[in-house]
Amino acid sequence: MTTDTPARLLTLLSLLQTPREWPGGELADRLGVSRRTVRRDVDRLRELGYPVQASMGSDGGYRLVAGKAMPPLVLDDEEAVAIAVGLRAGAGHALEGVDEASVRALAKLEQVLPGRLRHRVATLQSATTPLTSGDGPSIAPETLTTMASTVAGHERLRFAYRSGDGAESRRLTEPYRLVSTGRRWYLVAYDLDREDWRTFRVDRVSEPFATGARFSPRELPTGSAAEYLRRSIRRHRETYEFAVTFAASAPVVAARLPEWVGVPEPVGPDSCRLRGTTADPVEWLAVRLVMHGFEFTVQEPAELVGCVRELGGRLLRAGGGEGGA
Repeated sequence: MTTDTPARLLTLLSLLQTPREWPGGELADRLGVSRRTVRRDVDRLRELGYPVQASMGSDGGYRLVAGKAMPPLVLDDEEAVAIAVGLRAGAGHALEGVDEASVRALAKLEQVLPGRLRHRVATLQSATTPLTSGDGPSIAPETLTTMASTVAGHERLRFAYRSGDGAESRRLTEPYRLVSTGRRWYLVAYDLDREDWRTFRVDRVSEPFATGARFSPRELPTGSAAEYLRRSIRRHRETYEFAVTFAASAPVVAARLPEWVGVPEPVGPDSCRLRGTTADPVEWLAVRLVMHGFEFTVQEPAELVGCVRELGGRLLRAGGGEGGA
């Protein structure tokens, strides 16, 4: 019999998070208490924000349903390890869809993992290779989780940095946001020594250290970290403009494109046009356009038009189409 109320509530919550309905009598037997106690415990969970739904009947049942907010979850060992391994695999590469929120979730999870589970996560991580690892450089998940923690906690971050020309430096920053471009992770931060905003490629960061010193976030010069990064890349690298028309509505296309690429403008009920500036190779942009699954037409530049045609012919031949074997 579970006499400790907090421990019993956690056990009850763990049972209810299994996607099924639990008869009151079965819960009472599992917890070693009366059905009246189960009802009281369910009321306590509701007071804590857990949407527990009760059904009528001779042995009324309980189940956890979707609510207005996301309450804390109780994970068993296997679930915690599975989530941590999955998040670490995605965080190690700037995969589309694995954004700062995912890295923050990983940071929170790893902060509370017992040592024995940390060892299991590390062992599984080292023994597996993701089928799709992205085309950007790999990054130690620990580096990202340290950065994500300082971003969330408004905590100054110190690290070693290697610039594009190989110059080494030490930086003390007020981290603002982590941004994934689909190929790389970047940190947007205020550099205290240079008294200005800077962007840092995370794969060039080493020895990240959370100093413990708190700060009040400054106002970014642009509306979002993604826009600031886009402008920063444009200033430091040779860029080109592109224009693409998609055979799909603007909201549908926007939902599949990373924010840094730009925002498509509607030109009809089932079409939209995307104009943007990028410093990425035209080959890489062509592949990204193909991967998003929409019919599209490239207007400019001519180099991108030629690259898309060449890529299309290559894919056609690979599939045994015109000109293929």
